[in-house]
Amino acid sequence: MNGTGSRTTPNTPNTSATTGITNTEAHTLHLTKEKETLLATLYGRALDSRAEQPILGDSTAVDTVRRLHHDFHYDFRKLRLSPGDAAGVALRARQLDIWTARFLARHEHATVVHLGCGLDTRIYRLDPGPGVRWFDIDYPEVIELRRKLLPQRAGYTTIPSSVTDPAWVAQIPSDQPTMIVAEGLLMYLTEEEGTSLLRRLMAHAPGGELAFDAFSPFAIRAQWLNRVVMRTGARLHWGTDAEGIARLSPRLRIVENLSMVETPEVGKLPAAHRLMARTAAKIPAVRDMGRMYHCAF
Repeated sequence: MNGTGSRTTPNTPNTSATTGITNTEAHTLHLTKEKETLLATLYGRALDSRAEQPILGDSTAVDTVRRLHHDFHYDFRKLRLSPGDAAGVALRARQLDIWTARFLARHEHATVVHLGCGLDTRIYRLDPGPGVRWFDIDYPEVIELRRKLLPQRAGYTTIPSSVTDPAWVAQIPSDQPTMIVAEGLLMYLTEEEGTSLLRRLMAHAPGGELAFDAFSPFAIRAQWLNRVVMRTGARLHWGTDAEGIARLSPRLRIVENLSMVETPEVGKLPAAHRLMARTAAKIPAVRDMGRMYHCAF
């Protein structure tokens, strides 16, 4: 759902609000390739929040973009996200929010494991109760940036690690139903890395659910069409389908399997983008390039 076009950075104030960043020198972001794509996801959520009819309405993303622009001098305009790009980011985040919120409504005491969290604000959007232990995992430099920009809260832990390092899993409790969420992550891993990661977590948890998006093998072959990937120098690796997901574990059951262009919130898109989504939905190879999976294990 990547489109073309340049958008302006959400309004940046002339003076910065308190950011929690204490260095006196100018700050520079040192995020490369796959790590830099988290800024495109953040910017997409911010643009959606400023849309006439927001899908996600993530106002915290707007504030975070302002602070990165002011304190780190990051020019989000170079990402050239279109309204269609922003809507695609918001649609994906909204569906994962819905599945996670339903899980938490059924489990007052639970664990949430958010893989490759980037600068996502899901914990603040969903505001889980005191019985929920929430873990956000990402590279150390991403977690460091996250700690500078976003507030801490009770029951919330960040883990600075590559998600593919097996060692961090020992920090996750294994005594409660567990929700595992991965947004815009698995396609950047190799098949071996991705399957090992999900199997390791399912073996560690007593039971629970998985919610994630995945690209098809065709989408991996056509990644040169993904402008954010091309601009950041990132590379996509793992493409799969429902049969590949089902083979992850005999414990796993696919509860819902949605194309990105067929999620319930597509109706909120601007007219031109609704038409594009309807057209894409009629072409199986295009429709299935990005799908969202909700699984139980």
